[in-house]
Amino acid sequence: MAKRDFYEVLGVAKGADEAALKSAYRKLAMQFHPDRNPGNAEAESKFKEISEAYDTLKDPQKRAAYDRFGHAAFENGGGGGRGPAGFGPEFSSSMSDIFEDIFGDFMGGRGRGNQSRLRGSDLRYNLEITLEEAFAGRTVDIDVPTLATCSTCDGSGAKPGTGMSQCRHCNGQGKVRAAQGFFTIERTCPICNGRGQILEQPCTDCGGQGRRQQSRTLSVDIPKGIEDGTRIRLANEGEAGLRGGPPGDLYIFISLKPHDLFVREGADLYARVPIAMTTAALGGEFEVPTLDTARARVKVAPGTQPGQRVRLKGKGMPVLRSKDFGDLYVQLDVETPQNLSRRQRELLEEFEKASTKDNSPTSDGFFAKLKSLFDN
Repeated sequence: MAKRDFYEVLGVAKGADEAALKSAYRKLAMQFHPDRNPGNAEAESKFKEISEAYDTLKDPQKRAAYDRFGHAAFENGGGGGRGPAGFGPEFSSSMSDIFEDIFGDFMGGRGRGNQSRLRGSDLRYNLEITLEEAFAGRTVDIDVPTLATCSTCDGSGAKPGTGMSQCRHCNGQGKVRAAQGFFTIERTCPICNGRGQILEQPCTDCGGQGRRQQSRTLSVDIPKGIEDGTRIRLANEGEAGLRGGPPGDLYIFISLKPHDLFVREGADLYARVPIAMTTAALGGEFEVPTLDTARARVKVAPGTQPGQRVRLKGKGMPVLRSKDFGDLYVQLDVETPQNLSRRQRELLEEFEKASTKDNSPTSDGFFAKLKSLFDN
């Protein structure tokens, strides 16, 4: 029987990329795997077929030859010999790849390539600053507890004067193989953890890890205009890697303390200032502090209504990495007088009798509408 087209076997287009090939293969391999279909000769045959197709198409050189010559590229000696349980050599040679492709994700991703040094973990540091510090910017010293490179063994994990020797369990390969039926399973060496070498004598100060607990003082530059929730990354300032592995990164998360006067929204600042009823009616002015340690004068126009805002241009926060500034908005809250004396009450009553519709146009208009609604 003529072989089916490998792309047809996997159910992918001829131009499919590596990810599409792998996804299609995994799905089919899980469906027709012999362990899931014991005694099913048809499933076993399909599993052989999809394994051969994927083994060919995942290799760029084999795929190029197949795309040009088809199955003829592997005839006349290209596929001689049989592997275990009647499978071809291309099937046998790729069994560890197949096992890793199917089950690698479920086993925590452990497989080939773990002989590299282990990178240290990233660290998080929460830093709270004042609004004034965010306005002016500053350099802050922070103490970070971390795992730092052991100074005794220089991060190697070996006792000074000793070194590393080849792992006898894996003969320095960092991985071991075990046969299970027609499977050849390859996994990381449990003795050397994939390094291929073991310590002759571990460092007494770090226990062979090449790192130990230590607190470090770091200087952090806080730029002007930094916002709440900003994350600053300090590369290679995280935990040291295991036995000389590369360090992780340190991430500093900025939070701003609440301010007694100002509320921040982006680059703009907002403040609420209570003013007397007479000031709102007659007009006036007052001063408010600003974050640049100066003062700004606020003018109150005659007839100011509660909740009106006065904009002070350029008196807000600096815009991050810019020369621009936001604005300061002062909201005027008109305060109604309390605890009136007899004379004050008399004066207000006289004022009320002398008032006209022009003095309170908004309220007079509103109650006129209410009267119209009631009459209707």
